[in-house]
Formats: sequence, structure tokens, C-alpha cells
Amino acid sequence: MDKDSENWSVDANALEAAQALSPALLEWLCAQANAARWKLSSEQFAATLRRSAKKALLPGAVTTQKLREYLGALHLEDLALASACAEGCEAAWEHFFTAYRAYLRAAAAAILRCKSGSAEACDLADSLFSELYGLAGGKGAERSLFRYFHGRSSLKTWLRAVLAQRHIDSIREGRRFEELTEDEAGDGRPKTPLGRQTQPGDPHRERYVASFTRALQTALERLEPQERERLRLYYAEEKTLAEIGRLLGEHESSVSRHLDRVRRDLRNAVEDFLRCGIAAANGSAVQPALSEAEIALCFEYSAEDTPIDLQKLLPRSKSPGPPAGKRTP
Repeated sequence: MDKDSENWSVDANALEAAQALSPALLEWLCAQANAARWKLSSEQFAATLRRSAKKALLPGAVTTQKLREYLGALHLEDLALASACAEGCEAAWEHFFTAYRAYLRAAAAAILRCKSGSAEACDLADSLFSELYGLAGGKGAERSLFRYFHGRSSLKTWLRAVLAQRHIDSIREGRRFEELTEDEAGDGRPKTPLGRQTQPGDPHRERYVASFTRALQTALERLEPQERERLRLYYAEEKTLAEIGRLLGEHESSVSRHLDRVRRDLRNAVEDFLRCGIAAANGSAVQPALSEAEIALCFEYSAEDTPIDLQKLLPRSKSPGPPAGKRTP
């Protein structure tokens, strides 16, 4: 695609990303997402992309290049499927039900630590469908839970995290009910105010975020110096692919390809560390192994609102790369 044709006008203060998404870029994104399979219009998919960009990108630090790179890195096929389901596409729903029902039940079994196919696992998994349909509370399809999927993770990862959170919510709800009945005074009023009890945070959230950060740090330390340098320049210094290419003597397309590969490798390494646990080192305690549901929460919580000190995790390398002028294919 011609770069000029795929530029969008961005109001960084309001973050009206994708409001003026060019036809060429939108067409490319729709093709990558296979949106036509679900008869999802470009306008509908553009609205989904806007929600995703506004949720993830901070006002005041957005450039056209970063927005374009952000959209290109999304799980576009998963995002199109979720968007089509939220729009009520029958074919999309049939595909989702066929492709994901067994997975949801297996994930529920892992969360509950029970046998796959058990009544408990089936109940937890199947209860999610009403929220995905938008039927919970009788609010209608416009409130489908799919509206909150933004494509930054795979649909499977997101669904697993939602299931785990629903399980935690049900445990909290039971505890709140027990506390209410135990604390009731003789006049029927609770002894303690319930304001603090209505929506408590996940008591394990900080531990999950700390586990994710340590696993990420361990995975970063094991990368090759040049791979760490690419990540540092892109994420910590927020340089463009072209700028990184000039600094490292690589072609822009090579930088993009290397970043895609190292991101995949890094995610797999983080998941492995969380799944297997990390031994004590440098004064840090042993980090126990986590379940698949707990791993999903680690990624979900860390992606939401927890700042990660990239300057600390990605310090400047002593050997940033090959001499200037030496290019790689």
C-alpha cells in the first residue's frame, strides 16, 4: 500500500483514532481479518477498530505510525469474529459455538480443577454464553460481552481470562452474602457499611502482576543483546521502524520481521516461566507455577492499567548492533 494513502488524521487530545481511516488501510485490515466471511461491513469493523485504539492508546503520545502499527498487530481475525457475533451474525455465532464451546469447557475445568466435561465445568462455561450474547440482565445484544474484546490478545486468551474472572466474582458474591448474614444486627441493618464490599478488587491481582513482571524480566534477560536492543528502541524510546533500521543497519522490513518474531518468542517464554515457576535468584523468592487460568489473568491485569518500567526492564545495551551501513536482508 502507498503510505500516503493509509495515513489517518489523528486528534491526539481526544484520541479520535480511525475516525478518518483511509479506504486503502481499512480495506487491507478487513482483508487481513477476513471480515467478509461474516458479512461484516467496513463501517462496522472500523467502529470496532476505533474502540480498540481508544482503549489501548494514550492521548498526547500517539502518532499516525504508531496507530497504524498498533492496528496491524491486532488479532484481526479474532476481532472480526467477535465483532460479527456482537452484531448478531448467525453464521459467526454458529462458528463460535462450534469452535469454542469445547475449549471453554476445558478452560473451565482447568479453573475449577475438576475433570473436563464435569457438570461444574459445563455450567461455568455455558453460563458465559448469555453474557456473550448480551442477554444477561435482559439488556439486549448491544451489551454483548464481545464489545469488550479489543484484539490485543487472542480470543482464546481473553475468553479464558473472562471465565477465570467470572469464577472469582462468584466466589466473592458468596462471601459477601455470608458476611452480610453474619453481620446483621437485631434491627435488620448491617453492622458495617457495605459500600466497601460491593466491588472489591481481586485480592490476588498484585501477585499476578508481580509474577508477570518477574517472568517478563527473566525472559528479557535471556534474549540476545540485539533482540533486546530492538525492543528497547521500539518500546522504551518509541522510535519508528525506519529509525531503528538506521540505527542498527537493518532494512525497515527486517526490523518489523524481527520484532514480530521476538514478540512471539517472548510471549511463549513468559507463559512457560509462569507455567513452570521460577527458581529463587538474586534475592527473589521462588515463584510457584500457575494454572492456565492464572496465567491468563497475569496477562489481562498487566495489559489493563499496570505501568511497566520499560526503561528498567530494557536498559541501554553496550553493544547495540552492527556498525552503521551494514544492512541485513
